[in-house]
Amino acid sequence: MSHPSDLITDIRATDLRFSRTPDTLKRHLCTPTSRFNPDPRSADTQWFGQVALTLVEVETAGGQVGHGTIGGFTSSGSDIIETYLRPIALGHSVFETELLWDKLYRATVRFGRRGVAVSALSAIDIACWDLKGKLVNQPVYNLLGGRTKERVQAYCSRLYAMEDLDALAEEARGYVKQGFRAIKQRFGFSPIDGIEGMNRNVDLIRTVRAAVGDDVALAADAYMGWDYNYAVEMERRLRPYHLAWLEEPFMPDDFASYVKLRERSETLISCGEHEYTKHGFKHLIDIGAADILQPDANRVGGITEMKKICALAEAAGLPVYPHSNEAHNFHVIVSQTNCPLVEYFPNVEPDTGNELFWKVFTGEPEALDGYLSPTGRPGLGIEINRDMVRQLTWKP
Repeated sequence: MSHPSDLITDIRATDLRFSRTPDTLKRHLCTPTSRFNPDPRSADTQWFGQVALTLVEVETAGGQVGHGTIGGFTSSGSDIIETYLRPIALGHSVFETELLWDKLYRATVRFGRRGVAVSALSAIDIACWDLKGKLVNQPVYNLLGGRTKERVQAYCSRLYAMEDLDALAEEARGYVKQGFRAIKQRFGFSPIDGIEGMNRNVDLIRTVRAAVGDDVALAADAYMGWDYNYAVEMERRLRPYHLAWLEEPFMPDDFASYVKLRERSETLISCGEHEYTKHGFKHLIDIGAADILQPDANRVGGITEMKKICALAEAAGLPVYPHSNEAHNFHVIVSQTNCPLVEYFPNVEPDTGNELFWKVFTGEPEALDGYLSPTGRPGLGIEINRDMVRQLTWKP
């Protein structure tokens, strides 16, 4: 039986804008919109919209507050929480995460199942896990089964495409000097750019590989911007540079292309950053779409759903490299045996939105010699920077 102090009495969602115009995202960057000319990303308005992050706070009758975030760069989740999810969640114990998850999912399935509705659900679920840890004075990873590793190897995720290849090489060498033995860069070109774009993509990879040497794992992200024929040719051209994996070459629902490319590729294929729930990941596993799965707890359905996705992947013999080192993912990674790597967005400027959590929260573990170590603090181990939230709150 729940104690009144653990009952949910309020849920608040606050939309936060970018800390500055994300000019990095307006460089040559392969995206789902790259096929259009002009590309919407080049517009004066930010191509991801105005909202970079939505902070969600769940408060209990005892006055404790748990924190979560809505993934996917959207303001729509705030409305979904206020209109649909909050009325259902109020009065539930934060320890009823399985029951609450199922009620929220089923109540929104007519317009949800994927996308922003599930991301909004995710934030509430994450906040409840944060609260559970605080109420029992344990880090969330202990509630998920305890540590499976003392520290986690991080791969530094940045290296956006640049015209200045010397600057790109210097950035890459800088991460290696910091101790990272694995890094990920972004492709800059897609089918609309033709053979010249292919050659420039190869130049980007060649530059970073030459800068970091052969003993550093190097992955590259196409961010849903390619088609099948283009990906086949790019993968062939990139084989001499020994990519650790090729990330998200196709739109999330282009399952046939993922399966066909994986069958003929000599490079490991990853995806899942834009997939939702255990049902979506079961489908990816069943059809053999990927060698590596990359869910994010603030999109897939929260920590409750994330641990089930990890279990499905473990049964299939697949590793899980969650998207982002944010606390909601890091606690899952620490607790799971099939999560060997953590994606690490360095705390640098200009902020692309991916790094905004460094400003909004305090207590996030920082990389040391290429590794992250859990802090052992209760819950997710993070607190809100209220001054920054006030500065970044977005109101239409």
